[in-house]
Amino acid sequence: MKLQKATYCALYAVLELARDPNVQLSATDIADKYNISANHLAKVLRDLGRAGLVESVRGAGGGYRFSGNLKRTTLFDVIHLFEDVGGENERARDAQADTDIGSALNLVLTEIDEIAIATLGSVTIGTLLKTMRWRTERQEREEAEV
Repeated sequence: MKLQKATYCALYAVLELARDPNVQLSATDIADKYNISANHLAKVLRDLGRAGLVESVRGAGGGYRFSGNLKRTTLFDVIHLFEDVGGENERARDAQADTDIGSALNLVLTEIDEIAIATLGSVTIGTLLKTMRWRTERQEREEAEV
């Protein structure tokens, strides 16, 4: 699945902020860490704020913090804000969709989209963060053994 730059920015921001929901980070802090445009990220953070996933804190030492629910917010929730997940609209407009081969292809592609949506909807932000911690700990153990 190919994602737009804004979607990657959103995922990086949400995951970075969700690591420690009590910590506030500026858009510049996140942008510098992931080598992305701070201006572009600021727009993405506004959209995430409107969706209730992040909250902006004004004033000295302000920034953004994660305000979603780690156990309920899924990757799909974030991706769906920036992507037309499923692509049904594009396929429906194809002139070839009315042919037998076009129809068969649409059936398969729709099934792939449904599987992708189900997978993205089953992975919570909390689950992904736990997986990241587990992998980091395993790597550190392996390096210590060498």
